[in-house]
Amino acid sequence: MLVPDVLLESCATRQALERLASKWRVLLIYALLAGPQRHAELRRRIPGISAKVLTETLRDMESDGLVDRRVLKSTPPQHVEYALTELGKTLEQPLAAICEWAVGSAS
Repeated sequence: MLVPDVLLESCATRQALERLASKWRVLLIYALLAGPQRHAELRRRIPGISAKVLTETLRDMESDGLVDRRVLKSTPPQHVEYALTELGKTLEQPLAAICEWAVGSAS
């Protein structure tokens, strides 16, 4: 089994870890695993995140291909919904494994 050298800046695994390192990204992935949601719903589900940080994080996740942004109503006030892409959904099992590890290590 090939073990990547995550200490190298050019390592794809390191780059992926750095993108997921934000606590907001991981929490947003968990929230969106329940299905598409609007900005206000996400703010209510994730205490402590500001509207500005939520918007910036969702934009970054969209540019990374993890989240789709769908405009439901284009005239003001605009209604937008966010959903995980197929790539974003592939993070469900690795994150579930981290949860299992966390629960197991706490006991």
